[in-house]
Amino acid sequence: MGAPWSRLRKRIYPSNDRGSSEAGLINLIKRKAVAKMRSGQGIWISTGFSHGDKLQFSQQFGITDVAIQSYDTSGIPSSGGKFELHDLVKLRLGIENFGMKLTALENVPSNFYDHIMLNGPKRDQQIENMIYTIRNIARAGIPIFGYNWEPSLVWRTKPELIRGGAVATAFDENIAKEYPLSHDREYSEEEMWSNLEYWIKIITPIAEEEGIRLGIHPSDPPVPILGGIPRLFRSFAAYKRLIEIYPSDSNAIEFCQGSFSEMKDDIYEMIEYFVSRRKILYVHFRNVSGPVPVFKEEFINTGHVDMYKAMKIYHKHNFDGFFMDDHVPHTHGDTEWGHRGRAFANGYIQALIEAVQKE
Repeated sequence: MGAPWSRLRKRIYPSNDRGSSEAGLINLIKRKAVAKMRSGQGIWISTGFSHGDKLQFSQQFGITDVAIQSYDTSGIPSSGGKFELHDLVKLRLGIENFGMKLTALENVPSNFYDHIMLNGPKRDQQIENMIYTIRNIARAGIPIFGYNWEPSLVWRTKPELIRGGAVATAFDENIAKEYPLSHDREYSEEEMWSNLEYWIKIITPIAEEEGIRLGIHPSDPPVPILGGIPRLFRSFAAYKRLIEIYPSDSNAIEFCQGSFSEMKDDIYEMIEYFVSRRKILYVHFRNVSGPVPVFKEEFINTGHVDMYKAMKIYHKHNFDGFFMDDHVPHTHGDTEWGHRGRAFANGYIQALIEAVQKE
């Protein structure tokens, strides 16, 4: 029985010594084994949505990598503000049963770390819990953890109609700035950066030890402040500052190209800068009508960014991550999750990858 159990254990727990730094080397080797651009899928697991349906859909449309989006605890059970190893392993194995890899866990519920972001009274306990969770993500064989630094999350105003009557989310800063405070008071830019730096300096060495890479999603929308909370990650300069807080392969970027293209900086220059430094973990490959203060989501091929030009930059620098659809417009007769919109976006992504690789 020894040999079969050994093989099974290796599949369930990628590191035989789950408490050692060997996990880091194992995860690094696993990442290097799939060194090419490919198509991924973000899947939000929550009550009322069929997890299996989304996985089957993704498998059928040629997806290789999955980013599980866990904004609440209805998809992954939580234990006192943290995720347990066995639940994460179960999640990974379920995805592997569909022939895909669970490459990233994207977000944890905001109440897992809101006191870390805002320096609340539970900060130290939440830091302990997040260290526990991130160790478990790594030891479950998930090489990337993407998260945001937005206590009030994504903001949008009234949806708009785009091509053919498709419905797209939209944003108008003049409307949104009149909204009330999202938390107890207004916070300053300086204290938000101080809170972030405190966290980055603690968590990055832990991530290095475990062989996991962490990436922060840009502010969406990238405006100075909403609801009394400064939006730190709204510019090229902000991300340069982030990666200098603690220079490390484990301190990187969840590169939402859509959000970066909402900024007033040059999108192609930002892609070039960060991909050449191997700071981009994976890409939310979506398009919008233009930068802030007013924009709407677009189909992947109708926004202001030349997606072919962008893809060529990733390819030039041998980017080895995946591209996933995001915020797809809602077309007539589509499902709530947007199966039709996602099929269109993923087909476009795969065609662009193939085109630049064959040049």
